[in-house]
Amino acid sequence: MVKVNIYETDGSSNKQIDLPDVFNTAYRPDVIRKSFNVLHSNQRQSYGADPMAGCKHATASVGKGRGQSRVPRLTQGRTAALAPCVVGGRRAHPPKADRVWKEKMNKKEKTLARNSALAATSDKEIVIKRGHKFDDKLTLPIIVDDKFEKIKKTKDVIKALDKIGVYDDVLRAINGKHIRAGRGKSRGRRYKTPKSLLIVSKEGDIEKSSNNLTGVDIVKPNNLNIEHLAPGGDAGRLTIFTKSAIKELGSDK
Repeated sequence: MVKVNIYETDGSSNKQIDLPDVFNTAYRPDVIRKSFNVLHSNQRQSYGADPMAGCKHATASVGKGRGQSRVPRLTQGRTAALAPCVVGGRRAHPPKADRVWKEKMNKKEKTLARNSALAATSDKEIVIKRGHKFDDKLTLPIIVDDKFEKIKKTKDVIKALDKIGVYDDVLRAINGKHIRAGRGKSRGRRYKTPKSLLIVSKEGDIEKSSNNLTGVDIVKPNNLNIEHLAPGGDAGRLTIFTKSAIKELGSDK
């Protein structure tokens, strides 16, 4: 079994802990990507056009022999309508509201994806490749003492993260926030923000005190899924586990 350090809130480490067997799972980026795509597909909301859109005009064909195309035209004018091939006509293949976006995935395959993404958090090469910044001396995954859960103020969380050696990754997310290119700017998703730390904590005040940090997510161990561990389908997120959260992961069958 692999031993990793347990870090205090002041950055020191005097104890070690054995990682659960789940961290020995083979790295499977193909299964992780598939699980992420299925999860996002199942979150999609159905949408579609009115089946009669573009077909509500009074139209008629002018017939042949007049030296003009025989597309349907408005009866109150000569403007073409109805046909998909004309300006102002209906869409040829509009989105339909009855389309089923749901996808299925085997339970064992889904479990393998989650366990593989968990194991990837302990691989420095994969975490660095994903772009995260942290102290090279740290052992991954980062395990902190349960005192970390009881921090009530955001400024104290920042101090603890800085002393442990991972606050540079939060700064990376703050500096990386930028305005989205394209129409999404006017549709409620103006900014794109990089993902930073994932804090896995069993309980305590850390959820409220860390919630305002840019790019940081807080989740309980029994709620961990592929979206937390591999945002965008790319595994290797920089993750902080509390001691009690690691023990709970080890007790899962």
